[in-house]
Amino acid sequence: MTDQNKHSGSLFKVRYEVWVYLFLILTALAVYGQVTTHSFVNFDDDIYITANKYIRNGLTLDNVIWAFGFTDNAYWHPLTWLSHMVDCQLFGLNAGMHHLINLILHISSSLLLFYVLKRITGDLIKSAFVAALFVLHPIQVESVAWAAERKNVLSTFFWMLTTLTYIRYVENPAFNRYFLVLIVFLLGLMAKPMLVTLPFVFFLLDYWALGRLKFDQSSIKKHEENHKSENNGFQHLPIFRLILEKIPLISFSAGAIYFSSLSVKHLVVSTESVPMKIRMANALVSYINYIKKMLWPFDLAVYYPYPQSIPLWQVAGAGLLLLGISFLVLRAKTSKPYLTVGWLWYIGTLFPVIGLVQAGLWPAMADRFVYVPLIGLFIIIAWGVPDILDRWRFKRIVLGILSAGLILTLIATTWLQLQHWQNGVKLFTHALKVTRNNIIAHNNLGQAMSKQGKYNEAFIHYVKALEINPNYMLAHNNLANIYFTRRKYEKSIFHYKKALNITPDCEVVHYNMGKILIQQGKGKDGLLHLLEAIKIKPEFAQAYNEIGLIFARQGDYKKACIYFSKAVKARPNFVMAKINFKKYFRLCYLDKKEFGNNG
Repeated sequence: MTDQNKHSGSLFKVRYEVWVYLFLILTALAVYGQVTTHSFVNFDDDIYITANKYIRNGLTLDNVIWAFGFTDNAYWHPLTWLSHMVDCQLFGLNAGMHHLINLILHISSSLLLFYVLKRITGDLIKSAFVAALFVLHPIQVESVAWAAERKNVLSTFFWMLTTLTYIRYVENPAFNRYFLVLIVFLLGLMAKPMLVTLPFVFFLLDYWALGRLKFDQSSIKKHEENHKSENNGFQHLPIFRLILEKIPLISFSAGAIYFSSLSVKHLVVSTESVPMKIRMANALVSYINYIKKMLWPFDLAVYYPYPQSIPLWQVAGAGLLLLGISFLVLRAKTSKPYLTVGWLWYIGTLFPVIGLVQAGLWPAMADRFVYVPLIGLFIIIAWGVPDILDRWRFKRIVLGILSAGLILTLIATTWLQLQHWQNGVKLFTHALKVTRNNIIAHNNLGQAMSKQGKYNEAFIHYVKALEINPNYMLAHNNLANIYFTRRKYEKSIFHYKKALNITPDCEVVHYNMGKILIQQGKGKDGLLHLLEAIKIKPEFAQAYNEIGLIFARQGDYKKACIYFSKAVKARPNFVMAKINFKKYFRLCYLDKKEFGNNG
């Protein structure tokens, strides 16, 4: 009878877990399913997918080799590049399918998160609650609904998978299990170097809930007395043994940091441009602001402008608050270890992206940065609130009502937040509503409107961007493009020159300047700018084609065909360059072998 009761109880738990998995999957699909109808947005999606010839052409040997090299506009993450290539191989440029893969990875990570927490703590309800917060919180929308953020959802999937393999190793230490941990961890680092902090998280899990970290016998005894329900039977080990165990993982993390620094060294923002003083101030304030956005997830934006200055009272207040919370949670490290682990998880995993080191277009904050760090705060909520209500008579009823109400609220706010990601116009219109002095939002909204033929509206946003920052090169270039379409060539040239004064090595501006000068009959000057464009970017197919047309108009068909062939070599599917090559090849009577079969 006893065995039968145990068996039925076990079956009940298994069935309950299945319901949790189904809830996570079905709810996420219901809320996020709309991303399959969304478009690519004009913010990194072009760099990562739509205008990247290596990605668009799918899986080829040359493209795979490129993925493992260093690029001009992103840090080293070959596995992410390969995943984008696979998408293009299978779905082409169907934006909905690219978003769907992001969603599948997001859901998979939530399922693994639930399974891992359940396995190490034994608490199904709290583990399920953490997973539900992770999968449904609106601050996570950016990582899922933005195709270019594949690196975030893909690396997090490997984060969870690495954690699972680590737990399996802890349960039964063996070389083959540890080797598997290293392999999966390496794959995660190749998706995004955000995993560099994972060995640190393993130390936290060793303390709670694995209970492997051994300081002294009294602390272990006290921990076991306070948390008998979490006693999982893992072997206690001295701290030096645990450190030794993590050294290979830490070495991999160091390697990933090194590779990342090499790949973005030309994009690193100097401390002269953004002083360390303002970086540290913004970091302190951002730690608190992320918590505020977790508790009140409204006014979320794709880009938060970096501040020129931060009031001293905000910096001092954020610093004191962080110190105060840290002091309190460390005091409770034995009685309530989940507080220490959750807090240090949040602080530690957010540190690499808090902005002390900056590369490229660095925002004040970014929702995608807390995709993993918020798990630490979710753990504090899931375990802390029941502790607070522990002596309440109607504890279960209150927790049930609070949990249901919170999840329903998250479902609604996440659904609404996803609406803003339908296309570039909606995304940047919303960003302008919830932020101030956002030159990126003005410029990109102008670009999105220009693509729809709304040049008057685009013009207004480019002008506003330049009012905020008169030295914003992209706005000058885009404003010049608008003047060009209106045949106001002198104003167009003025803004192209402004753009080149700010960024002399921008191949696109040189190309645009070359075209407008040619339009005005200044072929020699235009040719110089086009030649400069291909010098900066040797694979600039459009520039090669324009140069070919210049020589063709001059009657030098031989040189024209040479540049048309280079255009086709740079972009094999460049139809106009192929047509031009064939047309002028016939006229120049050259031996076809000199050029090869490019058409």
